[in-house]
Amino acid sequence: MAKGKDVRIKVILECNSCVRNGINKESPGISRYITQKNRHNTPSRLELRKFCPYCYKHTIHEEIKK
Repeated sequence: MAKGKDVRIKVILECNSCVRNGINKESPGISRYITQKNRHNTPSRLELRKFCPYCYKHTIHEEIKK
């Protein structure tokens, strides 16, 4: 049986302040988290406050494309 579009999808959250400081995207100095979201309940991009070990504080992490 073929699967349709999954309702729950995996998303990657990336720290905003690390990106704004001009760190290269491929460097290990950007905090990233992997989580899931429900596509029907939250169709827009996800934003959560998470701890960034490189900034040493809680910052806003936004959903990025895979």
